[in-house]
Amino acid sequence: MATKYDCIVIGSGQAGGPLAGAFAKAGKKTALVERTHIGGCCVNEGCTPTKTMVASGRVAYLARRGPDYGVHLTSNAGQFDLLSTENSLKVDMKKVRERKRKIVESFRGGNERRLKEAGVDILMGEGSFINANTVKVKIEGAQDVTITAETICINTGERPSPPKITGIESVPKELVLDSASIMELDKVPKHLLVVGGGYIGVEFGQLFRRLGAQVSIVQRGSQLMPREDRDVTETLHQILSDDGINILLNSSVDSVTYDSSKGITLSTHSKDGNNQSITGSHLLYAAGRIPNTEALNLDAAGIQSHAKGYIICNERLETTAPGVYVLGDVKGPPAFTHISYDDFRILQANLITNANKTTEVRTIANRIIPYVAYTDPQLAHVGLHESEAREKYPGRKIKTAKMPMNYVARALETDESRGLMKAVVDGDSGEILGFTCLGIEGGEVMAVVQMAMVGGVSYEKLRDGIWAHPSLAESLNNIWGFLE
Repeated sequence: MATKYDCIVIGSGQAGGPLAGAFAKAGKKTALVERTHIGGCCVNEGCTPTKTMVASGRVAYLARRGPDYGVHLTSNAGQFDLLSTENSLKVDMKKVRERKRKIVESFRGGNERRLKEAGVDILMGEGSFINANTVKVKIEGAQDVTITAETICINTGERPSPPKITGIESVPKELVLDSASIMELDKVPKHLLVVGGGYIGVEFGQLFRRLGAQVSIVQRGSQLMPREDRDVTETLHQILSDDGINILLNSSVDSVTYDSSKGITLSTHSKDGNNQSITGSHLLYAAGRIPNTEALNLDAAGIQSHAKGYIICNERLETTAPGVYVLGDVKGPPAFTHISYDDFRILQANLITNANKTTEVRTIANRIIPYVAYTDPQLAHVGLHESEAREKYPGRKIKTAKMPMNYVARALETDESRGLMKAVVDGDSGEILGFTCLGIEGGEVMAVVQMAMVGGVSYEKLRDGIWAHPSLAESLNNIWGFLE
């Protein structure tokens, strides 16, 4: 016999968990199905642990830069130079990992406690559809459970793509890493080989370089972070190169070999014929992610998906099966925690707060989307990139402004002046269409511009506003002078 619920949520990520809690608080009998751990990717393998470790990397970076600021560490033997003494800075990777684990466990525990307090039934197991209203939950070590509901929401997320390299099976499994397993290392790799120059590959590459590893990044495309404007990524490329990271663009990995005495060797070829072999101690495969849909048995429910497995939905997050909704990364990009959370807010509004349709239905249309890559300096963006704006608005007078961060007084005072700011505007109306800050606290500067965009405030208002001095935000007085 199936246990009947009002609502079933499959997946406890940053949309599924809050939605299950909201359903329960609204008096609906709710089941939350989770096969791995409460909190989803963000809490367990994504934002929380990675940014915790990035903080450790930044401390190591600043410690090495102490002499730049006139600050030197001393030992009993006297003063030593952090920059030139190989062993002057020691990274305790086990301590870095311990700190990361504690914060993750705290966040995860908080999520689980709130769900239980709300009255959600948590079923730890793998869910699959029997039909559009019925889900079978396979629980390890126990009998399968069948549950049914008129409303079912899917928030199963994504996972790293497995390595697709000839010869990968010859490499010991503990040396082949993904974005989750790399955070469980107890020692800093001697030489980290990174396949993939997107956000994940670049963030981890810089992190482990700062922790003391040699790092090489192999990127198939002609630039790092292909979604970004080329002038921005060229600046980031230079920053990473200055930090000692070896970057190969236009390069594909043909094969990998392993020798216990030498390590892992990647054989690469490039479009310009500059084929290379690179040898390292560990391999991070960061070339894409795939949706967690293969176990859901979507066909049984009449739920259609794209060729790559992402679930198809409309602007109201409705799938092709009545009463079944999808949230977060599993519906396809953009894959950001804050997008997942906004998906939750949309369904909360439409299915709970506005269940009787007394106000306008909320949708995902026309969302102003921000994001931050936690490189150092941060790469933050909101709205349209220059190429997107020109393609979307061919008849509008598109203008751009670029200003280097060494024009920002606060950045110079802190000796953190690497990077640039870039804005895209409508030259006639003054509307801000997009903004990028590759700079110190780029995400916070971007948020100021995002607020202007949300409020329909023109760039002239930012240009003419009075900002505290010295602050990073006062750069928004000056960047518009570079419009062309």
